[in-house]
Amino acid sequence: MSHAPARRLIASATLCATLAGFSVSIAAGFDLPTKRTDLSEADLKRVADVTRPTTDFSKAEQYEAMQAGATTSIDPVTEDSFSHISANIPFEEEQNFKLGNALFRKLWVSAPSSTQASDGLGPMFNARSCMSCHVNDGRGKPPEGGPSATSIFLRLSRAATTPEEEKAVARADVVNFPDPVYGHQLQDLAVPGLAAEGKMAISYHEKRVTLGDGETVSLRRPSYAVTNLGYGPLDPATTISPRVASAMIGLGLIEAIPEADILAHADPDDADGDGISGKAAIVRDHRSGKIALGRFGWKAQNATVRDQSADAFANDIGISTPDHPDAQGDCTKAEEKCRDMPTGVQKRLGAEEAPGPILDLVTFYSENLAVPARRKASFPETLQGKRIFYESGCISCHVPKFVTRRDTPDKAQSFQLIWPYSDFLLHDMGDGLADGQQVGLASGREWRTPPLWGIGLTRTVSGHSFFLHDGRARDLTEAILWHGGEAEKARNAFSSLPKDDRAALITFLESL
Repeated sequence: MSHAPARRLIASATLCATLAGFSVSIAAGFDLPTKRTDLSEADLKRVADVTRPTTDFSKAEQYEAMQAGATTSIDPVTEDSFSHISANIPFEEEQNFKLGNALFRKLWVSAPSSTQASDGLGPMFNARSCMSCHVNDGRGKPPEGGPSATSIFLRLSRAATTPEEEKAVARADVVNFPDPVYGHQLQDLAVPGLAAEGKMAISYHEKRVTLGDGETVSLRRPSYAVTNLGYGPLDPATTISPRVASAMIGLGLIEAIPEADILAHADPDDADGDGISGKAAIVRDHRSGKIALGRFGWKAQNATVRDQSADAFANDIGISTPDHPDAQGDCTKAEEKCRDMPTGVQKRLGAEEAPGPILDLVTFYSENLAVPARRKASFPETLQGKRIFYESGCISCHVPKFVTRRDTPDKAQSFQLIWPYSDFLLHDMGDGLADGQQVGLASGREWRTPPLWGIGLTRTVSGHSFFLHDGRARDLTEAILWHGGEAEKARNAFSSLPKDDRAALITFLESL
């Protein structure tokens, strides 16, 4: 088969990468870099050569199976495949990883408690530990026939309504505004003596989609509501958005991708005319307050792994950290009884319930969970599926390769060729996936491109095969068919494929 479609896609991707107008303008407005400063000119050329999308699908690319570079785990595939330490971590740092793992699994309890190093839960919360949401460090799911919604929660927010609020969002001082009573997140659990905020209710209705060869697929469209509200109604302006927990692998490597390399793929005005207009998420680092590129979270609302970890401590578990020092978590002033509950702050241990060393260790653990090696990367059907994935235009958003910074603080992540299959930008995904909730620069139709590495091990690690931000897709085919907006052309290309070609593309995804 001719490789001409692939060449056109690669030329388009190269053009997108060289369109510096957006990168320069956004860097000028927000002080972000437009060029890598960690490499020599010779190394810059070397990186450009090695990250250029392939046109040869007759064999696996060099190092392709080691999709996270030297950090890649080659341990046997088991339910613990997402829980291994990066393979190149020095022996003397393994203790910090193990301590972080213990804290990640730690069950927090309500205050006051005799276990003073573990109290301070809530007072309202969604989970008692990080592992409760990220079981086996994997992907969360919606409740299926049961009451538990531990690994999925509802974000609550409203858009800016005044010029001052609009300026605050534009300056990246805030990403949005909380419900005046229920805050930023609906917490469905509470400590003894306190009523929880409410419960998530999900209903589905099925819709049939007919593919090009006549095969039909049933997609389930979810509807969300809140029941058993404990503190009065939600504000009419409040939007609700479901989010499942994401897999924890490769996070440190994602943070190590140079901002300039991600910005090189941004094209918000679709200057190259390919229908893809990725937009950078601009946020503030929690600790420094400096402008940074958002790259974590479903709407890229966090710049660093530490920011993501501190947010989870505060909103999911209700535990204060140096980056979120309020020991009442997400409890608002309207929830007076919650604000009056005892906290777990122990002055002899620190000013927060999870003082700096705890947040540091959990962050280190989260940064160094290894991405598993590819399976069957060189098999003919996998290579066929890879070719179809490229030619269908999927790599316009799911960018295959990056090379991390040479000057990373953690040397294990330095100068690694990685294959996350994401551009880490915001894209309009159409009405079907829209949640109507603005998060910083992300509109109610925009989502960050999620990385695909490890996606083929979801069932093995997490025990299910639910995908997308709310787990509505029951397999990878359904996930693709939900793509709309900027991804509609690629979705239609998939839909029109013969059955064997669709199966080959899925085989390629399952190899990641």
